[in-house]
Amino acid sequence: MTDVATPLTGLLPGLDLIRADFPILSRTLADGHRLVYLDSANTSQKPQVVIDAMVDHLERHNANVARAMHQLGAESSAAFEAARDKVAAFIGAPSRDEVVFTKNASEALNLVANTLAWARGDWSSGVGTVGEGDEVVITQMEHHSNIVPWQLLTERTGATLRWFELTDEGTLDLSRLDELVNERTKIVAVTWVSNMLGTVNPVAQIARRAHEVGAVVVVDAAQAVPQMPVDLAAMAPEERPDFLAFTGHKVTGPTGVGVLWGRTELLEALPPFLGGGEMIATVSMERSTYAGIPHKYEAGTPPIVEAVGLGAAVDYLSAVGMDAVRAHEEAITGYALEGLATVSGLTVLGPQSAAQRGGAIAFELAGVHPHDVAQVLDSRGVAVRAGHHCAKPAHKRFGVQSSTRMSSYLYTTPAEIDALVEGLEYTKSYFKVG
Repeated sequence: MTDVATPLTGLLPGLDLIRADFPILSRTLADGHRLVYLDSANTSQKPQVVIDAMVDHLERHNANVARAMHQLGAESSAAFEAARDKVAAFIGAPSRDEVVFTKNASEALNLVANTLAWARGDWSSGVGTVGEGDEVVITQMEHHSNIVPWQLLTERTGATLRWFELTDEGTLDLSRLDELVNERTKIVAVTWVSNMLGTVNPVAQIARRAHEVGAVVVVDAAQAVPQMPVDLAAMAPEERPDFLAFTGHKVTGPTGVGVLWGRTELLEALPPFLGGGEMIATVSMERSTYAGIPHKYEAGTPPIVEAVGLGAAVDYLSAVGMDAVRAHEEAITGYALEGLATVSGLTVLGPQSAAQRGGAIAFELAGVHPHDVAQVLDSRGVAVRAGHHCAKPAHKRFGVQSSTRMSSYLYTTPAEIDALVEGLEYTKSYFKVG
């Protein structure tokens, strides 16, 4: 491994200062080890500015939004809508009204799948009835949140579910792109960056083909938005997704808040997802009419303080610069791949090039169960994830039931990767393998 004093090309300048922004990273664990946090694909840590923004809102501005006719209500509503503006700017949304707050990315994807299942019409507005003879296309590397909703949709509508398979290298097999995405295809749902394999998918190419046949494109960007610049407005219309979902807690924000971006015409055409307060225009005993977007999809009291925290998080990442975050992730991922390659008996799943992947690296260690690997690493202060990572089909494709996964972020250092590699060598000696 490279000496930790030797700088890697692409690392964020002032990395020590960035780490100081995240109070939890200075923690010493009960066993006396300094925390080495390598589980950011699961949830990212939070900078002090996010914590402070949420505390300030609760201490000084706490009130419900859009309904309380007093100063606190006005302040809370303004903060909530300001967060929407910040998120819209962060992802380059063509309109801030296209940003819908949900409780997480899973809810955002379920919102799209359910409303598409309920839609009625001839697709002249861009969406219509999905039924027998129609097809929905996903991929074998999806997170369960982008598999199960589409299974439910096809079960309810009689449509057929199809999927892109994976190459041995962990990339999508696009050799059948034109055959798989055809005139029967109504929806194509794909992850931008795999949470297990780390693969960065060619979203623009897939969207272009899907739009050629009139299909709606849904992108799970839960791993992409935290790690790379996303500018929807700058994308060519034919290469831009129609819906994009991500979650707050992976972009240095809090849990309990997610984002669905959707194209205006489709959000206006689709029916509501949940019924209740604030998503209505009028209600009588006979029928209701609905508010305009985005409020049409935000029934009841929304995640107010969580949205405020998310706004502070995207401000923080914008100040760092997402191009710089991507360069840092690529440098650390490359360093990790090199380090893991020195551990005999260890097999990395997915692309072997940092340029082709995000910061999540799933691997197997011969002779040791992934849960045991994680537990031994934890005894040394190294936090990783073990299991199927909500990606069972991808694991099955590679003939494994589960894996260990390390995942880096903008605060990860080369020294932490060294600690992981040393911990893996210790794990091998502990179990007397290799």
